[in-house]
Amino acid sequence: MMTSAWSGRCLLLPGLISRALRAENLVLASDPDREGEAIAWHITEMLQQQDALNDNVTVARVVFHEITESSIKNALQAPREIDVNLVNAYLARRALDYLIGFSISPLLWRKLPGCQSAGRVQSAALALICDRETEIEQFDEQEYWTVGAEFQDASSESLKNSVTSQLTHFDSKKLDQLSIRCQEEAEAIERRISSSKFQVIGVKTSKVQRNPPMPYITSTLQQDAASKLNFTAAYTMKVAQKLYEGIKLSDEEATGLITYMRTDGLHVSNEAAEDIHSLVKERYGEEFASKNVRKYFRKVKNAQEAHEAIRPTNIRRLPSTLVGILDDDSLRLYTLIWTRTMACQMEPATTDMIQVDIGNSEGNMIFRSVGSQVGFPGYQAVYEDKEARVNGNDDKEENVHKAVFEVLQKLKVKDLLSLVKVYPRQHYTKPPPRYSEASLVKKLEELGIGRPSTYASIMKVLQDRNYVTMKNRVLHPEFRGRMVSAFLCHHFSEVADYSFTADMENELDNVSAGLTEWKGLLRDYWSRFSKYCDLASNTGTRQVEKMLEETFGHILFASLTNNCRVCPSCSDGTLTFKVSRFGAGYFIGCDQHPKCKYIAGTLFSEDDDAVDPDKPEKSFPPKLLGYSPEYNEKIYLKNGPYGYYVQLGDDRKGYSPKRASISEVKDVASITLEDAIELLQYPVTLGNHPEDEYPVLLTHSKFGFSIRHRRTVAPVPKSLSPKEITLEAGLKLLSSKKAKKFGRPKGKPKPEEALWE
Repeated sequence: MMTSAWSGRCLLLPGLISRALRAENLVLASDPDREGEAIAWHITEMLQQQDALNDNVTVARVVFHEITESSIKNALQAPREIDVNLVNAYLARRALDYLIGFSISPLLWRKLPGCQSAGRVQSAALALICDRETEIEQFDEQEYWTVGAEFQDASSESLKNSVTSQLTHFDSKKLDQLSIRCQEEAEAIERRISSSKFQVIGVKTSKVQRNPPMPYITSTLQQDAASKLNFTAAYTMKVAQKLYEGIKLSDEEATGLITYMRTDGLHVSNEAAEDIHSLVKERYGEEFASKNVRKYFRKVKNAQEAHEAIRPTNIRRLPSTLVGILDDDSLRLYTLIWTRTMACQMEPATTDMIQVDIGNSEGNMIFRSVGSQVGFPGYQAVYEDKEARVNGNDDKEENVHKAVFEVLQKLKVKDLLSLVKVYPRQHYTKPPPRYSEASLVKKLEELGIGRPSTYASIMKVLQDRNYVTMKNRVLHPEFRGRMVSAFLCHHFSEVADYSFTADMENELDNVSAGLTEWKGLLRDYWSRFSKYCDLASNTGTRQVEKMLEETFGHILFASLTNNCRVCPSCSDGTLTFKVSRFGAGYFIGCDQHPKCKYIAGTLFSEDDDAVDPDKPEKSFPPKLLGYSPEYNEKIYLKNGPYGYYVQLGDDRKGYSPKRASISEVKDVASITLEDAIELLQYPVTLGNHPEDEYPVLLTHSKFGFSIRHRRTVAPVPKSLSPKEITLEAGLKLLSSKKAKKFGRPKGKPKPEEALWE
């Protein structure tokens, strides 16, 4: 019996159990990694619980790292028992993930409503993104200048032979990036250059060798697909899954086109490597094939190498033969894998380099020109193959490089050069770039965080939770994500540390090797982690708010005039960051609440959509529309946690002003004083109900108009105008199927209401 997939629990069908009862040998051939070993262990455990394993049944565990005939035969000839250490490592990892996720997530729900989860690997990835955003915000931009010049051979009058150079030394000192700090310095240097004479003072040639890339593993495939095909990590895995599962080719059965795509192994089976090497010779010539079949064994950090590298199942199935059979994206990804697999068995590419140094007569200024041309294409020949080209080299760019190389090659030491032009250029230092999915996967792999099968799901979870947003192929942390990361960093510093997850993988490897006892590992970890949980659980909501306020004050209060945090409504309070008591989001409000209910701006709306706090228009100060002619009170247009509303009168101690929602109005700027007065007249009494003489009210809320009688509410159809609603129409709506009866309202009922009930 062979298994290759596991969903987290073993589902044994009755047919499988009946076969096990009749079998003499049980062969378990799941993956050779920790999870695969756990699958084999689970199967035997479940069969034993079902009394499906007789004493005369021989249980054999076989492992192979490549699906080839020879590998499978060799595995069957060398069975072994289930490796308990690998199973224990799997159990330890699962328990750790449960301990972290099930302990931290409920704390988030209580302390930061709307923040849904914080897993072990997910939190490390989120911390990387948020820390990079902090670096960008704190980056201090600096001005600097570079000076370039154009020269030509003094004996030639043609500008076709001109040479472009960059100033590298001035006043006998080597220039670094920030050596020239302002325009005045650059112009002074320009004047010195313009009054000098120049000649060639050095010519240096060299060859640069570029080795072929290694075969694809999951992370490198995702990175290349992102940079060359603009695929997200999740989409790359979706397309690769289709190629792996198989495509029906002509009259054949469904054929798998690539090997398993969730792998961190770099090795390629001997048969496949020899076939690739042979095809390189046939297609491009002996000189393009590596001298010997090249094998790759270099491990990435914490790699388990349970599977082969990602390669075509048949290298002789060229991409051109699949045109019209595969969809465009599948063909592009297959082409990417095919060319990479071919390249790994080819010779390195060589580039001829030339460097020309140009100096003045005094010898205290040096310009440098560099040119290159392809010497031997080597493995790059496969990328120029018309039947396999993905993103071939730009011919125009290659021709430019070749022309520059030829001009520089003609120059000799002591050749006199004429100065054609000097051009100073202004630059500014740039902050580190935000992570793309590709660069984040690369960083996670470098740090040893996560496994091949987890990278795509990490990206998806971060975006589904609204912790991160993808904009122009770059990952931007949402404020919610930054809050979660700050909360974890403050209360769970060990979990938030990048090295924690990588070190934990090392500990699990030690368990796999039998060097560490897994229950002791869990006990040691929980003794530390439980203390973090207790401290975080005892932290009050206001303490969390204060911590976030101190961390993100530059964002939260960026829209306030002159950074003034005095409440503009009551003038006594201070604007602070608050968590909504209704659990609907976060807002900037007066700390004198409930005496003062002023809200300066919301960070998340009621429907849980993230709002960018950097946009000043999201912070909406109260707008005075005018005065009520009936009450001689001010009427304001305001924005609260649940949207825009109009308010009659100021916020005063012991007084609750009348309000009316205008959430259904799309153009808030069009609200006039007359509109506000119209909305503030509700609720309107239509009359008394004939059965109990209680009033029937026409009310207005953010959901629209409705009819209310005691605890029964019926919505008013949008086709009806509020002015058309009479008592008879209201009673008809209250008796319709859409009317709903709610429970007893909170608070003490009126005496007559209690008697009636």
